[in-house]
Amino acid sequence: MVELREIVMILELKRPGLGVSAIARQTGLDRKTVRKYLDRGLEEPAYGPREPEEGLGENYRNYLVDRLAA
Repeated sequence: MVELREIVMILELKRPGLGVSAIARQTGLDRKTVRKYLDRGLEEPAYGPREPEEGLGENYRNYLVDRLAA
């Protein structure tokens, strides 16, 4: 997850004219990630809660309930 301070650092490194690869090396991020945040500008990432996923045992729930009842 990229934090706001890292986005600011990317933008500050771009100001003197560093390229995407050089910024990626200095920050330890992937070039595609650096390019994405350079295009996006100073916009804080919006992370939200994830949708709950179905559990692994849900597929077998009916079978297990039948087996326990028997």
